Amino acid sequence: MTTFRNHSAEIMRHLKETRRPVILTVNGKAAAVVQDADAYQHLLDLAAEASPAEGIRQGLDDLANGSTRSAREIFDELRTEYGIPR
Repeated sequence: MTTFRNHSAEIMRHLKETRRPVILTVNGKAAAVVQDADAYQHLLDLAAEASPAEGIRQGLDDLANGSTRSAREIFDELRTEYGIPR
């Protein structure tokens, strides 16, 4: 953990370049895993595909956080993008 604290910018650059997680240790034992945000999102997406319960959990989180759009908004966007008349 001390190394991460003292070299965080360097480690973050490494994460972006390799997209591989870094395991932080305390007294030689794994204590935490740090990874690039895109790689983490990819893991969440894989989990949602593999587990219906995880997909539902993520959907409920999106609803709670206001990270959703109405179907009408999505369909209007698709119609505009692809020139589909109403």
